[in-house]
Amino acid sequence: MNLEADKYLCVKIGLFFGSFNPVHTGHLIIANYIRETTDLDKVWMVVSPQNPFKEKQSLLNEYDRLHLLRLAIEGNDSLMASDIEFKLPKPSYTIDTLTHLKEKHPAYQFSLIMGGDNLASLHKWKNYELILNNHDIYVYGRRGDADNPFPDRKSVHILNVPMLDISATFIREHIRQGHSMQYFLPDKVWEYIRDYNLYKS
Repeated sequence: MNLEADKYLCVKIGLFFGSFNPVHTGHLIIANYIRETTDLDKVWMVVSPQNPFKEKQSLLNEYDRLHLLRLAIEGNDSLMASDIEFKLPKPSYTIDTLTHLKEKHPAYQFSLIMGGDNLASLHKWKNYELILNNHDIYVYGRRGDADNPFPDRKSVHILNVPMLDISATFIREHIRQGHSMQYFLPDKVWEYIRDYNLYKS
């Protein structure tokens, strides 16, 4: 291998943003499937401390959510838990995070991973044209998603990703009701939530 040439190879990182409140099996299927079936080298699962479109009080402490994510992907070197948005001004906007990451990692090429519902509302995002012009977007489907609103953009890649029809909202509600969420969550995540009584109130 030519190590000198290898230094200049572009590392392709897919950014999978989410509250991960909590991270569940569906999130992991999406992240791992896209990493395995595209040209991405790694997927960074970026824990959002505050989504501008979500109520903050519904979120578990961001460090607890980060810890659960690290438990979930332990042993998978293709996935990484990222707290990059913890250090940025709030509320967090994707374009600002992308700008910060590009300055910090100039040799990396960052792409976005998002659901079809987010793609449909992308025109509402801050500086969304800059995102479309400068970053690839890998889109996984959700039930009832509309067609691609950007059919002429080569940066938008619609993927046929196997989906589980579960949500973090469903999981939180059933935990509050005292139900076991084993199998909906990675074993270590469920054990931690159960042992520390998270999402009970």
